Amino acid sequence: MTKVGFVGWRGMVGHVLMDRMNEEGDLSRINPDFFSTSTPGQKGPQDQILKDAFSIDELSQMDIICTCQGSDYTNKVYPELKRRDWNGYWLDSSSAMRMNENAVIILDPVNGNVIDRAIDQGIKIFVGGNCTVSLMLMAIGGLFKENLVDWVSTMTYQAASGAGARHMFELMDQMSFLAGSAVDNKDALSLGKLVQKNMEHASFPTGNFNAPLAASLIPWIDDGMKDGRTKEEWKGEVELNKILGLKPPVPVDGICVRVGAFRSHSQALTIKLKRDVSIASIEDIVKNSNKWVKVIPNEKKQTLDKLTPAAVSGTLDIPVGRMRKMTIGKEYLTLFTVGDQLLWGAAEPIRRMLGILCR
Repeated sequence: MTKVGFVGWRGMVGHVLMDRMNEEGDLSRINPDFFSTSTPGQKGPQDQILKDAFSIDELSQMDIICTCQGSDYTNKVYPELKRRDWNGYWLDSSSAMRMNENAVIILDPVNGNVIDRAIDQGIKIFVGGNCTVSLMLMAIGGLFKENLVDWVSTMTYQAASGAGARHMFELMDQMSFLAGSAVDNKDALSLGKLVQKNMEHASFPTGNFNAPLAASLIPWIDDGMKDGRTKEEWKGEVELNKILGLKPPVPVDGICVRVGAFRSHSQALTIKLKRDVSIASIEDIVKNSNKWVKVIPNEKKQTLDKLTPAAVSGTLDIPVGRMRKMTIGKEYLTLFTVGDQLLWGAAEPIRRMLGILCR
């Protein structure tokens, strides 16, 4: 059996990955070893003794190293492994090597052909993509496959969990801080003033987000770039084109916003089509692109029931709705999509890539 070393399996993405592998019985088809950066020598999953995640000797015995530990770990350990001439597969959920020319960003329902070609060519680095990019392609990858997309403008509404576990707890702390404003307060205008006052209070918890998120939003994610985009917005274009192997690249741009959803990212897309295509044809292309995408009729009840973070969190479903042609022209398509960024945006492509490498 293939020897697979897991690093970062206790973190948020790693935990979701382990849950999915247990659900699908994946661990029984490999020979897993579990590594730790903090508690080597202690007991881990399957009653194994945890190995040292910084031991190059131990790591170099693996056929595949699967890491959800983050970019700092990758940047420290991978170069040391290569100096030892390790020739195994490096499977990584972090962004550290996404743009490496010898790395492939994985999303096999969308770019399975790119992955298969890379394996045949001897590529050894496979990395998970940016969560919103992966979710977007799960939703509209069929339109790219049919060569219908001229450009995309995406406006994202990204959940707190996309920033990490500490940010999830901070959102809950902010909610709790504000919840006291409603106690015995029967006047809406007075309540609004009290909520605003509490958000401006010196004790209001903003150590991670650096701004209120509860009862508000944050229209900035990641570092700024010289052209006015944030790095999160830049990833939309460069990663999408790399995943699909598009030359010339398709322009993708927009604004990324952090919202008070707890889990699952949403996106409103404006798509300039290369030609006029009927909504019925577009719906067929979208819903037939993979088995997880679901076309939601553009009507109120089904939208409220099926096209929200609350509806999809914890599932692999990728609903696509609010689909219509825009009044500015018949080649302009607008739609709304949502997906669990901890699944298709993070853990699931890693899990499925392990299956491909071990088949």
